[in-house]
Amino acid sequence: MRAGAARMSALYDLAAEVGLRPGYSDQTGTWREAPPESIRAALAAMGLTAGSDGEAAEALAALRAERAARALPDWIVAEAGAPVRFGGVPDGDWQLLREDGAEAEGRAVEGALDLGALPAGRHRLTFGGRATWVLAAPPRLPPPERGWGVTLPLYGLPPEHGAGFGSYADLADWAEALGRAGADFVGVNPVHAGFPEDDGAFSPYSPSHRRRLSTLHIPAGPVGAPLPELVDYPEVARARRAALEADFAAGPEAGFAAWRAGEGEPLERFAVHQAISELHGPYWNAWPAALRDPGSAEVARLAADRQDRVAFHAWLQWRAEAGLAAARDAARRAGMRRGLYLDLAVGTHPFGAETWAERDLFAPGVSLGSPPDAFSPDGQTWGVAPFGPRALATQGFAALAETLRVQFRHAGVVRIDHILGFERAFWVPEGLPGLYVQMPREAMLAVARIEAARAGAAVVGEDLGNIPEGLQGALAASGILGCRVAIFERDWGSGGFKSAEAWDAEVLGSFSTHDLPTWKGWRNGRDIDWRARLGRSGDPVTERRNRAAEVALMDAAIGGEVGDVEAMHAFLARTPCRLVAVQAEDILGAEEQANLPGTTVEHPNWRRRLAEGPEALAADARLARTAAIMESCGRQGGAR
Repeated sequence: MRAGAARMSALYDLAAEVGLRPGYSDQTGTWREAPPESIRAALAAMGLTAGSDGEAAEALAALRAERAARALPDWIVAEAGAPVRFGGVPDGDWQLLREDGAEAEGRAVEGALDLGALPAGRHRLTFGGRATWVLAAPPRLPPPERGWGVTLPLYGLPPEHGAGFGSYADLADWAEALGRAGADFVGVNPVHAGFPEDDGAFSPYSPSHRRRLSTLHIPAGPVGAPLPELVDYPEVARARRAALEADFAAGPEAGFAAWRAGEGEPLERFAVHQAISELHGPYWNAWPAALRDPGSAEVARLAADRQDRVAFHAWLQWRAEAGLAAARDAARRAGMRRGLYLDLAVGTHPFGAETWAERDLFAPGVSLGSPPDAFSPDGQTWGVAPFGPRALATQGFAALAETLRVQFRHAGVVRIDHILGFERAFWVPEGLPGLYVQMPREAMLAVARIEAARAGAAVVGEDLGNIPEGLQGALAASGILGCRVAIFERDWGSGGFKSAEAWDAEVLGSFSTHDLPTWKGWRNGRDIDWRARLGRSGDPVTERRNRAAEVALMDAAIGGEVGDVEAMHAFLARTPCRLVAVQAEDILGAEEQANLPGTTVEHPNWRRRLAEGPEALAADARLARTAAIMESCGRQGGAR
């Protein structure tokens, strides 16, 4: 622990006041403490100046004075439909602006403020001259039916609808094939808006904007042949852009103008960003200074001069929305009870469209990441910008709600990547050790319940890694499913893997993830081979020997014929997990994994194609056997 004098310093008191945790225990039990430089950088990212102890003391005094002046906290979670009443407040007038636009007012008397029952939503309460957000949410989401689905790489679908890249129309075809087989959902990588002006920026987990959609998946142009084994992003981007430019030149379809008007200023700002990117590159930190401010006169003039390009980028979003909606509808028509399973990335690129449009929402100068653990001994820095907790709360969590709403518009299941960040986020200042930042967990979970309940959707929280105490209980209380991955489900008492019966129930279960080896690749140690090739393996011989022992333990746990992926699928089907996800790569016997964490160009991340298209898959006996296994264990989809 830090010496008493240092603990009492204004810097550390200020850090505690805003939820910074300078010290933490990693998964190995090692206590790690961030230096003062990391704390000052994190405070600066929150908009607080603490370059000296005097500045820290001034900031601390101001925060405490502000807090003391408030009659109510910044946000309050309430139960939707139940009376909302606050006690212990001074007498005074209050005004309420509900999320649906309805207004109410009243007066707190004898220390009590009574709002009556509120509908689900984020409601702004003004009292004592200050605003408080009342988050009226259902207490718990209903559990999804016991079911199963298939996850697949949207970018890697053999394209039947144009330009060498999996499209929303291809996803619709796959949804129909999988729905007829009995699957409840089809899951894909994030489909957030990317960087069309940067051919090398194709990680779906480092998007430009999470409230806009990827235009790379819009069906367009001829398929082209032959297709290379790996996706050629520069070629794909050029071909798709050329086809879409030609479509737009022919005249936007009926309905576009009305849709554009309905989307309002957020869409226009995004489209302006894209138009500027065509001139000055994808990353706004490299733009002329006057264009870095979306509200500047220079930006307004450029937008007026390039009206056609702004319209084009707005039209691309309309086409993307229509394409994803068609895939959603195809999944439902095929009998899928959940339909699309979309993935929400944990953060956004620090210099993309999202941070340009809403600079104040994000913490500059820090990246999200994770501390050292058994999976990454040196920790990870992900290169994405986090929401600032203070800014998020001040704006009533609108950005989180809107980000979720975009996903729920099309999805029956939404996976929240690294939901550990709802409890605490690991911030890594540039060139410095990282530290944890406390996040407003109860508020963020309430917002997730509000939006999911409105959509009638289920939520899966990816709760893998260094899990904060109490988070999994809070997820379960909210009705948010956790994630369980067979590779990690160990019975440390026996030294083997857990039996199917010992798995948790309120979770989504799978063998692996996109960041881990496939079934075949894990058994063959393909990930070990890659790390050895890249010089990132400590002792490949020992790792392979350990992997062989793990494989034997897995075979013992799942039973069936040794090495049979269908034995693994049967094992997953027998677990009490609410939902089970099988990877298309495992059904098709692929060895290589989608992404090797810690690499960029060294490994062909996010570029591998699936070996079959939807028609071949629909006739593939391996899919039929997987579906029969699931049905035999009570996971019967809506189409069967």
